[in-house]
Amino acid sequence: MGKQGSPRSPRPMSKNTNSLFRMKDYHIRSSDSSEASVPSIGRRILGGDNYWNSEVVLLHSLKDDSGKFNPCKGAYVGTRHTWFRRNVKSIAFMLLLIAYLFLLDSLVVSIFGSINIQGSSTTRNSTRREEDNVAYIHEERPTVQMYGRLLNLASSALAEKEFKQDPLNFWEEPYRQASKWKPCADIKYPTSPGKPEKSNGYIMVSANGGLNQQRVAICNAVAVASLLNATLVLPKFLYSNVWKDPSQFGDIYQEDYFKRILKDDVDIVKEIPPHLKSLDIEAIGSLITDADIEKEAKPNDYISSVLPLLVQNRVVHFLGFGNRLGFDPLPPDLQSQLDKHLLGDFTPSISSKEHTARRGPSRYLALHLRFEEDMVAYSLCDFGGGAYEKNELEAYREVHFPLLIERLKNTKPVSPVELKKLGRCPLTPEEAALVLAAFGFKRETYIYLAGSQIYGGSSRMHPFTSLYPNLVTKETLLTSSELAPFRNFSSQLAALDFIACATSDVFAMTDSGSQLSSLVSGFRTYYGNGHAPTLRPNKKRLAAILLENSTIGWNSFEDRVRKMIKEGQRVRVRGPGRSIYRQPRCPECMCRYQ
Repeated sequence: MGKQGSPRSPRPMSKNTNSLFRMKDYHIRSSDSSEASVPSIGRRILGGDNYWNSEVVLLHSLKDDSGKFNPCKGAYVGTRHTWFRRNVKSIAFMLLLIAYLFLLDSLVVSIFGSINIQGSSTTRNSTRREEDNVAYIHEERPTVQMYGRLLNLASSALAEKEFKQDPLNFWEEPYRQASKWKPCADIKYPTSPGKPEKSNGYIMVSANGGLNQQRVAICNAVAVASLLNATLVLPKFLYSNVWKDPSQFGDIYQEDYFKRILKDDVDIVKEIPPHLKSLDIEAIGSLITDADIEKEAKPNDYISSVLPLLVQNRVVHFLGFGNRLGFDPLPPDLQSQLDKHLLGDFTPSISSKEHTARRGPSRYLALHLRFEEDMVAYSLCDFGGGAYEKNELEAYREVHFPLLIERLKNTKPVSPVELKKLGRCPLTPEEAALVLAAFGFKRETYIYLAGSQIYGGSSRMHPFTSLYPNLVTKETLLTSSELAPFRNFSSQLAALDFIACATSDVFAMTDSGSQLSSLVSGFRTYYGNGHAPTLRPNKKRLAAILLENSTIGWNSFEDRVRKMIKEGQRVRVRGPGRSIYRQPRCPECMCRYQ
């Protein structure tokens, strides 16, 4: 989620204020002179300052040449006067010709100069109109490279493996137990009372956050509506100054399918009845904000505090509804395959082992590389960019994270080296590439890069693309016309990333705390049938390995990275309090078959 005001590159729609000001100053200077607005062209056509300077230089050279003869005395003086009288007509003609040329030149320059002033004004105006459409304006930065020795070793190793047979182990889940867990949230339990004949009222939800937070809120809203025997009004999405996306439910999900597939569990309507629209929901006490109900509240909390309001007023409105339903205890009959209900017939299917084998060269890895400017700045880590990077991130923090700045004034600072050792620093593109190379992915592997713009742009991505050139994004895969309907809608763009990551042959994340990464991982666990591997680097362990970058051999690096990744792929059952959307492998959500 890159923020406005960043001077980094390349970043679509970013506004490099320094570069923009320089561009504006350039146009102003152009309009104030008699030159063309494009110096490299204008001076050749019109002459401009260069033309006038050449005239002056020529005149001075004539004076200098004549000056060489002025010291001559005696007989030469008389000869000079005689020569002057003899050639007076020719001299007069030359003077008239020069005067005529000066006049003509002045006229041409003034005409074209006025055109250029108008052109410069037009350029300035068009620049103002098109600032929001500029992909990026930036200064090229030198490539940032922190592990040059390891990169060279990785490049050599990838070259050696290029023509060797590709082992399939990293395209599959390494543990067979993963395939024994199957989705069963749609099983009807005998104890389930089913949908009541009469509804207790209407539940409205206005969800905050981005796509992933909203998705969790939708799922929780269905569970709460079922719990309280209520009719659910199609959720609304609050506009966020961070995401700046006005998208609503129907812009991302299939409304009709959503209502139809849940008809046996929850009644869903588009709007509340007319007789309830006139109510002041806040005045009657039916507006419930996140401050009114605790985070991850238990089902009994809703029964004791929300149900009486619902029965009395026939409507309640949850405003925000961010993570306001806990998971323990959560009755199994409240579980539902919400992803299918949200996405309908377009639900991404995770490839089976046979299908994966048939796909062959079309296999791809999806990578969610969390290295956006806001995350980089907030981490307080050092990423090898020197004083320029340090000053830039400090300026970003002062604008976007003032509370963090205040907190730092009252706490003992932790050095960037210590933060790295503790595993608190985002992985750089260079580090992510080294992990993939060590794990065994070949140079020709197709990689889909999800997420926002990478801090540092192409200069920061160069170490990655030097190892893995087949890197694509939604912006490079789609044509301009295909991308146009989504371009100004961050949640819809995030939905494209979600689908591409959820259906990839392998999904790699660099930050397990990321909402997108966590929900994609949960989706793949639930629907993957043991054939949807996810790679989760342990940042603390990886930092310890990379501390030896100046001495460690490539074989040792490979071995330690692979052990780290496989440890993160172990089949684990969801622990108490953990989100079922992130870790659905539990008896309430999935069934384990022998």
